[in-house]
Amino acid sequence: MERLLEVMRRLRAPNGCPWDKEQTHQSLRPYLLEEAAEAVDAIGRGNPQAIAEELGDVLLQVAFHSVIAEQEGTFSYPQVEQSIVDKLIRRHPHVFGDVRADTPEAVMANWKAIKASEGKTSASVCDQVPRSLGALARATEIQNRLGTPHPGKDDLREAIERGEIAEVLWLLVAWCRKEKVNPEVLLRERCEQSCLQNGQTPQKAR
Repeated sequence: MERLLEVMRRLRAPNGCPWDKEQTHQSLRPYLLEEAAEAVDAIGRGNPQAIAEELGDVLLQVAFHSVIAEQEGTFSYPQVEQSIVDKLIRRHPHVFGDVRADTPEAVMANWKAIKASEGKTSASVCDQVPRSLGALARATEIQNRLGTPHPGKDDLREAIERGEIAEVLWLLVAWCRKEKVNPEVLLRERCEQSCLQNGQTPQKAR
């Protein structure tokens, strides 16, 4: 990681790269989203070499933001690293402490309780779920946190007959939750299937 940070510092130096030097936290936002999405795609394809490459691109974004902050004097990479290490230890008392949690459900319950005690849980569900998530993923998380009931087939049929497309999508997300499938992943896989059926082989642009 230190080598990566050194490279980024060189790129951001006065005699470094013109493009890299002008970037800000704000300007890099779409790249962080894009690189994370490409990592998810690589994981979906199950290619270890591609996964390693795409995770490297995600890690670049961490280094980029860290060096920008370092130059601005706001924070540094060691703070980023220490923050996540402290959080992992604090939120896993069943591993690093004497709390008992024998099931994934118990772990998640503890995690949520600890997060709430840290003051990290907003009163508004809509503020808790990142707005930059894909709409299907965000709808899933909002429904999970609101405890949105699962729809019946009649609810879905009536929404379709009324032509309420947004409501149909919302109900489909709830249906996916009932079936314990992730609609974001499901639709991504269907897109890939359609591309393959039509002779397309989507690849990352070089």
